[in-house]
Amino acid sequence: MSAPQKMNRRAMLQAGLGAGVGALAAGFLPAARPAEGCETPAQTEGPFYPTREQPDTDVDLTRVLGRTDRAAGDVVGIRGQVLDDALQPVAGALVEIWQANHHGRYHHDADPNPAAEDPAFQGWGRVRTGPGGHYSFTTVVPGAYPVDADWWRPPHVHFKVAKRGYHELVTQMYFAGEALNEADRLLQSIPEADRDRVVVTLADAAPHDDPPRTGVFNIVLQRVA
Repeated sequence: MSAPQKMNRRAMLQAGLGAGVGALAAGFLPAARPAEGCETPAQTEGPFYPTREQPDTDVDLTRVLGRTDRAAGDVVGIRGQVLDDALQPVAGALVEIWQANHHGRYHHDADPNPAAEDPAFQGWGRVRTGPGGHYSFTTVVPGAYPVDADWWRPPHVHFKVAKRGYHELVTQMYFAGEALNEADRLLQSIPEADRDRVVVTLADAAPHDDPPRTGVFNIVLQRVA
C-alpha cells in the first residue's frame, strides 16, 4: 500500500473517531445508565459502512446468493442477546454487522487496501432480534489491515444496533488473543475496565458442527428518556 493510501485510510478512521467523540460531547448519550458494569462501549462507525448493492444481507456472510462457493477464511459464529438498560431482552432490534474479508479488505469503493476482494464473502449482514432479544450470524474472522506504518487494525467486526425508543449503538467487536489488540488505538481508547465487553472469546462447537467455533457478544441498548 502506498503512503498516500495509508494516510487516506488513517484520516478517514480518525475523522470517524472524532465525530463519535463529538457526538458524545454534544450530549447525545442518555442520562440513564444501565446496571453497573453492563454498558456496551460505543466506537466509531469508521469510513467503510456498506454503500454497495449486494445480492443479499442475510445472517450468513460466508455464502452469497447465486454462488456455490464459500468465503475464504476461518468460519465462525457470532451470537448474542440485545438487552435494555434494565437488562431485559429487546425484541425487534435491527442488528447490522459489516467487516473486512479474510484478506483485510472491505466491500467498499473507498477502501484503499490493495488486498484481494472475495466475491464469495457477503461483507454485510442484518437481522432483527427475536422475542428473547437473540441474534446470530455466520461469518469469517476478518483479516488485519494497515492504517499507516505504525498502526495495523486487528480483526474486528462493526455493529450497529437500533430500535425505536432506544439510542442507536455503534460499536466494534474484537477477538480475544489477537496480538494487534494491544496496540489498537480504537480498542485502547476504551477504559481498561470496559474493554472486555467488546472482546469475544471463540469457543469450539461440537464435532462436525457448522460453524466450528462461536463467540457470544451481548449488547446493551439505552432507552430514550
